[in-house]
Amino acid sequence: MADVRMTAPDTEKVLAELDRRRDDLVALTAELVAFDTTVRGSADERHRAEHDLQAHLAGRLRAAGATVDVFTPKPSDLPRSPQTPEGLGFDGRPQLIARFPGTGGGRSLLFNGHIDVVSAEPKGAWSSDPFRAEVREGRLYGRGTCDMKGGIAAMVIAAETLAALGIRLPGDLLINTATDEEWNGAGTLASLAYGVKADAAVVPEPTDLDVVTAQRGILGGTLTVEGRPGHAEYPPGDWRTGGAVNAIEKTLPALTALQSLRERWAADPAHTHPLLPPPSIVPTTIKGGEWWVTYPASCEVCLDVTYLPVQADAGGWASRVRAEIEAAVRDACAADGWLGAHPPRLTWDTELPPAEVDRTHRVVTALESAAGALGRSPRILGEPSWTDAATLTRLADTPAVCLGPTATRPDGSPTLHTIDEYIEVDDLLATAKALALAAIELTEGLPS
Repeated sequence: MADVRMTAPDTEKVLAELDRRRDDLVALTAELVAFDTTVRGSADERHRAEHDLQAHLAGRLRAAGATVDVFTPKPSDLPRSPQTPEGLGFDGRPQLIARFPGTGGGRSLLFNGHIDVVSAEPKGAWSSDPFRAEVREGRLYGRGTCDMKGGIAAMVIAAETLAALGIRLPGDLLINTATDEEWNGAGTLASLAYGVKADAAVVPEPTDLDVVTAQRGILGGTLTVEGRPGHAEYPPGDWRTGGAVNAIEKTLPALTALQSLRERWAADPAHTHPLLPPPSIVPTTIKGGEWWVTYPASCEVCLDVTYLPVQADAGGWASRVRAEIEAAVRDACAADGWLGAHPPRLTWDTELPPAEVDRTHRVVTALESAAGALGRSPRILGEPSWTDAATLTRLADTPAVCLGPTATRPDGSPTLHTIDEYIEVDDLLATAKALALAAIELTEGLPS
């Protein structure tokens, strides 16, 4: 492949070629949607189509001239952390790393994306089959079109287009497609353990072509409250002499305490961030009781906790957040006789630390420039949730930000994780163009 130094006419050639490949971009997104890679959120994540999807992408990228490595991690390869739950396995769930080598002396750039998607249930509520992507009125509908198989297709087509035009960038261009982002981010973590690293990274999560530089951390926990069974149609009696105790009702002091803590966090000036909403604690599921005429013997409440970079401990994790929540529950329950003798238990599982990239970093300004060249006016935003960009930023010394296609409907509500998830085809094409232009700018030679 000949080395090509980019000029303005060459840039126009890249954009024109991407315009020509618009239908190819839509077709690749639809092909990826057809692989059912639905996450189940348990240690046994086997028997999905992730292996086949990665093989499909590997064939395309090899044909485009990349060196491609598809590998299945061993759980022992990953560092033990709250991000790697016990029993995690990768059977049938490989990771992919592709490299388009540069000429030397330039910055390396990584495109990273996750291939897993959330459940499409209830499928009957969709206007069309969620795993057979369909274009209607300029929108491509299907599970994962927005989050984030459209973004993966855009980064693959951008890299293929540069290669097809004989454009060899000064620095390496890497592509990493990973599993598990929707659960614990273990796929990208495994890719880092395997050696993935770059001077900067872009994760084309859906952002409406804005640039996301900051994101909150996530902590998943379970509050378990013990009760004592008894016939619900009889007075419970005194718990101190063996009477029944309603575990569901006994969750109320703890839930009230968590609500109060959430409100204190929101009102605390120390928890103000220019790009991110305040930290929060949200009870998301509840399970209690054994029979409809029996006082429930236990009650479990799942908690979704989001926290800011300033709340993280020295390692970036949520130890201080956990301690604060545990203290709030303990103090609230101490005055209740039953709860004082049978304190609620808090157990913690998923933990995904926050991250932030300085808005003056070159990866940010390059994406602003690329989007601006397409007539967009990108905003610098924070992500209320979490993406693999945080893992790259924190653990690989690879500053990573997000820029991708459609994230919101006209009314401002999110398109991701919804019934009739879709992506605007114009946004999909604009993402591929922005990624290609950013790659050209970001991989320019390093200063001597």
